[in-house]
Amino acid sequence: MTVTRESVLAALDALPIPGGTLVSRDLIRALQVEGGTVRFVIEAPTPEEARAMEPMRARVQEIVAAMPGVTSALVALTAQEAPPPSLKVGRHPTAPTGPQAVPGVKRIIAIGSGKGGVGKSTVSSNLAVALARQGKKVGLLDADIYGPSQPRMMGVSKRPASPDGKTIIPLKAHGVTMMSLGLMVKEGEATIWRGPMLMGALQQMLGQVEWGELDILLIDLPPGTGDVQLTLCQRTELAGAIIVSTPQDVALLDARKALDMFSRLKTPVIGLIENMSAYICPNCGHEAHIFGHGGVAAEAARLDLPFLGELPLELSVRLAGDSGTPIAAGEGPMADAYMQLASRLVADGVI
Repeated sequence: MTVTRESVLAALDALPIPGGTLVSRDLIRALQVEGGTVRFVIEAPTPEEARAMEPMRARVQEIVAAMPGVTSALVALTAQEAPPPSLKVGRHPTAPTGPQAVPGVKRIIAIGSGKGGVGKSTVSSNLAVALARQGKKVGLLDADIYGPSQPRMMGVSKRPASPDGKTIIPLKAHGVTMMSLGLMVKEGEATIWRGPMLMGALQQMLGQVEWGELDILLIDLPPGTGDVQLTLCQRTELAGAIIVSTPQDVALLDARKALDMFSRLKTPVIGLIENMSAYICPNCGHEAHIFGHGGVAAEAARLDLPFLGELPLELSVRLAGDSGTPIAAGEGPMADAYMQLASRLVADGVI
């Protein structure tokens, strides 16, 4: 017997819960039926109700798994954000709760960009490895929910364990403790989530992951200025943010938006990095500025912010990331560039 979306919804609608059913209360999100695999999310109205619904979630997963034609079932549980306080005209909303620390983590730094394609994730993974090579206890959280790339770049694919169904045990690679939503879903599978689900996932990866004792937790943000950035800055105690940009004008336009966002959210900017600053031909040694040069340094000077350095455009960086061993884990000019960047952050007392 072939399982269908309609048959799953019918089964869920026959299961009573307080206030009706999961279907009548409109709590089912992202229902996917692929062959015999069924996945969906139960979105509770409040975090408190979500905690109370955990036994029910497990029961629902068992019921769906036992349906004819179902070979596997995965039911996740999340919660909507608490409603914002009443607003007065001309005022910005305040966060429902103040920023919280992550147990065991001394400092948290967000690595952001105004747009995609500037190498922010590459910088995040290599900086994490470079800091670990300098003896720091480093964590790396891939918060790019829609496009998680750190599992590939860090060379990990094992699904994190959860001994009690609540605590998530992160993976380790190249001396770095890391976690990514990409480890929880199939490679190539789209994450089709709305804002509350994004924010719930971020809070889970910060609060339910056993990070242990860390000197620094680097958070690889998605590009732009959306829900993830807003939730992180309002709910988490950040030491600051690092902005990555290429020197071209189009990238700098978006980088300024990221800088403005962090300023409005009162998150200090630790500094700016110019990525893909120059390309040196491996055959003749000619230096070409494919994306321009010096634009990020000039922007940092204009805003009186630290300029943390330039990183060249090199094929070896891409090859290393695709192979799962960041270039900073080895030897050579690019590894040295990341080690110098890490050394500066340590010397400046940032980490």
